[in-house]
Amino acid sequence: MLFNSFVFLVLFLPVTYTVFWLLKNAQQRYVWLAITGYVFYGYWNPKFCLLMAFSTLVSYTAGLGFLKYPDNPKARRLCLVIPVTVDLLLLGFFKYCNFVLRSVGDLSALTGHPITVAHFDIVLPIGISFYTFHTISYIVDSYRKTIRPTRNFFEFAAYVSLFSQLIAGPIVRFRQIEQDLDNLGHADRNRWLERGIRFFIIGLVQKVLIADSLAAIVDPALAHYATLSTADAWVAILGYTFQLYFDFDGYSTMAVGLGFLFGIRIPQNFNSPYKSIDPSDFWRRWHISLSTCLRDYLYIPLGGNRKGEVNTYRNLMLTMLIGGLWHGANWTFVVWGGYHGVLLCVHRLFSKQWDAAPAIVRRASMFFFAVIGWVFFRSTNFHMAALLLGRMFSYVPGSSGVVTGGAVALVLFAAWWSMAGPNAFDMDAKWQPRRRHAFALAAAFGACVAIMAGSGSSPFLYFQF
Repeated sequence: MLFNSFVFLVLFLPVTYTVFWLLKNAQQRYVWLAITGYVFYGYWNPKFCLLMAFSTLVSYTAGLGFLKYPDNPKARRLCLVIPVTVDLLLLGFFKYCNFVLRSVGDLSALTGHPITVAHFDIVLPIGISFYTFHTISYIVDSYRKTIRPTRNFFEFAAYVSLFSQLIAGPIVRFRQIEQDLDNLGHADRNRWLERGIRFFIIGLVQKVLIADSLAAIVDPALAHYATLSTADAWVAILGYTFQLYFDFDGYSTMAVGLGFLFGIRIPQNFNSPYKSIDPSDFWRRWHISLSTCLRDYLYIPLGGNRKGEVNTYRNLMLTMLIGGLWHGANWTFVVWGGYHGVLLCVHRLFSKQWDAAPAIVRRASMFFFAVIGWVFFRSTNFHMAALLLGRMFSYVPGSSGVVTGGAVALVLFAAWWSMAGPNAFDMDAKWQPRRRHAFALAAAFGACVAIMAGSGSSPFLYFQF
């Protein structure tokens, strides 16, 4: 089910919201959120609800184990290793099994001894990367005694299956919403109602009016990337740069708004990343929930920057390579992650020189580096990436119709909003409950509904990752 669909806006959300606030205590609301989360998830493919339920049960049982053996190191390690291994094996099978088999076949061909490797007919469950991070972060935080595991199964099930962030994040750690979950029985319906509506509409505008409009330019162009001129290639890649941002930030902003509607504060996931002035700043602003998880559960356990410069660079590269692979079962994602790892290492090595440059130069440079990285992220293979980069950095005349006045105007508007304008949290800080603001939100919502009625609902880009 999509946030930007009529079945969600007209049926699922009103029913879920109304029943939730009619229920009188936290336990009833936990049960209701868990049920609606599975309905929301099962709308796409009901059989994968069993997979999420199994992962939930394994992680919940691990939490009980930590409570039962608070001072038994061996038992606690088993409660950590076994469920994390189970979660990773499930993710590995569904997301990476065919990727590994395909890579083995490709490698054998390169060595001159090709072998035929069978592939499995596997359907990737939507959202598995995100709810696997939820369960693993819960297990690890319980092991570290950062949180006290809950004994309430339905509270934990509601956390894992919370529909507002189930499919594409943000990756919400249990400790970030634990207080709101514990107080759910006493939540005030009106406390964050206005904020919830506001965030949801802003996110809907980002998705429907900006990202989907850019998709109408970008997708046809990149579907025929071999025919693009230099100007076409730049417009297409810049369009994708902003499409991806507004699509994913739009989802995350809607998730924050939906959380407010149900008395749960979901953390910010994007903080105007194209305003970044260096690679480290970029990853403090882009997909914040993922970058902080990679930092806390991978980079720091590897040693972080505590064991010398060489090991710091190694840890940065490993973290970013794994982060790239998390995005998808394709070597282009690994290269994209490695590319950003190199950027982080180079910035660390020459930070004094970089920081001495004017802020506008650093910001423009970081944006340029991010755009180049998106070429690998968007490309389905290295041939596509090489051809696009070749077109961007050599002169190929002509036009395939990508460069139009409307396309350029839309890209420029998206550039202004993302690089100079306010994000949803900036707007929230400056919000004044005046009639003209409410009218603007209503008009924006109406425009989104009109476009959805005319062209249908498009899925979010991060559903495929």
